[in-house]
Amino acid sequence: MDWGIKNRLSRIINPKTGHTVMLAVDHGYFLGPTSGLEKPDKTIEPLVPYADTLMLTRGVLRTSVKPDMDIPIVLRVSGGTSILSELSNEGITTSMEEAIRLNVSGIALSIFVGAEYERQTLLGLSNLVNEAEKYGIPVLAVTAVGKDMVRDSRYLGLASRIAAELGAHFVKTYYCDDFEQVVDNCPVPIVIAGGKKLPEPEALELAHNAISKGAVGVDMGRNIFQSEHPVAMIQAVRSIVHENATVKEALDLYNSVKAGKD
Repeated sequence: MDWGIKNRLSRIINPKTGHTVMLAVDHGYFLGPTSGLEKPDKTIEPLVPYADTLMLTRGVLRTSVKPDMDIPIVLRVSGGTSILSELSNEGITTSMEEAIRLNVSGIALSIFVGAEYERQTLLGLSNLVNEAEKYGIPVLAVTAVGKDMVRDSRYLGLASRIAAELGAHFVKTYYCDDFEQVVDNCPVPIVIAGGKKLPEPEALELAHNAISKGAVGVDMGRNIFQSEHPVAMIQAVRSIVHENATVKEALDLYNSVKAGKD
């Protein structure tokens, strides 16, 4: 791994803790105006101070993130489908030159192992890695789960390992039972997806379990920006990821910030 990739990864994954809190706000590329993201700029701005990086599309980056915000960007560069169609039929939507112009720290795309267009997305990952390594940009492979895929350690371990084998520099996948097996069998860092909105205690427990079993961080979206108190929630998540807080300690922090005590 060359210096440029290592340097950009150190912006995404905090070298002091070895962990990261990624804020995922890229949902609109296939879901449209997701609840909580109807006005992305209003959602993003108060959360930026507590995130290590933002994961989003070039459209939201251009329109909704101020250029003077000091926040690394992981840019989603795959898309071309919507919730109304076959999601695995994605392609690359953003050029490497555009990613460089936007000064991103990393780029991301989804792979759909076991889905109809599996081969297309895996070759897309391989080609993207080939191009990104020319410019020292790390690639995040997102192990998307199709309607018929089970989120268990066997499937997620398969998808994560394939992503690493094809050159992904880090992987985003889901938490599952026996998650430590997924981590142990993947030679690159793993961050976990937050998934659908959960009650705050459950989302904090998800983050705690993932970190304790080897994830380097979380890439949460809906469990933060759809919370009734998003700023309190991201601070609570951050305390788990970077400060080894227990679920109870994180929930106490959430309630304290919510009440305006911090």
